[in-house]
Amino acid sequence: QVQLVESGGGLVQAGGSLRLSCATSGRGFSSYRVGWFCQAPGKEREFVAAVTWSTANTYYADSVKGRFTISKDNAKNTVYLQMNSLRPEDTAVYYCAVQPPSAPYRVSAKYDSWGQGTQVSVSS
Repeated sequence: QVQLVESGGGLVQAGGSLRLSCATSGRGFSSYRVGWFCQAPGKEREFVAAVTWSTANTYYADSVKGRFTISKDNAKNTVYLQMNSLRPEDTAVYYCAVQPPSAPYRVSAKYDSWGQGTQVSVSS
């Protein structure tokens, strides 16, 4: 199983920015797609963005297009989620996860390993 560690969450005012990181060790992400999901209290886990490591293809939820950018650093085995123009409704715990590149990227149940999550709070 792939071990994932998220970092970079915090408290920010509306309109501000945060950059989340998802790091792994060992074999790295070369065989995977890496996705970011968020879960607010009382809500289901929702797809945010994903990147296929081998092709660098990226995917976004409509709600974050133009505001969030997913990227990867091959040397550091790390995936980033740059979050700009944050809104109070972005407040949630953010998780990264991995899946085979052939799996449906929006479906959380099709991801195999998950990190522990990092809290993002956006004040109005």
